[in-house]
Amino acid sequence: MSTKKHRNMSEKSLAILEGISEKKLTVGNLLWAIREGEELSLAAFSKKLGISRQYLCDLEHGRRMVSVKMAAEFARKLERSPIQFVRLTLQEEVGRSGLDFEVQVKAA
Repeated sequence: MSTKKHRNMSEKSLAILEGISEKKLTVGNLLWAIREGEELSLAAFSKKLGISRQYLCDLEHGRRMVSVKMAAEFARKLERSPIQFVRLTLQEEVGRSGLDFEVQVKAA
């Protein structure tokens, strides 16, 4: 994929994310926005991530969560920084535990 096309798809993904700003950002929302921005089907995107279509669907709809390690792997496969993926994964886990904390992640 050319840099220009990748940048345009990233811009489309960002626009999609802005459209769901009333929701709390999750790994599932992020994956959905990237998939929609790249105009990929569930099947094609799940293949790119190395997971089943059903698992991807469950992630996008908030029925399943990913491990921190898997979140970082998704970022690598999508050629994105793992920091956001890892932060969102940790934030979801903290939120599901009923804790009102904000998670911040930085490279060591």
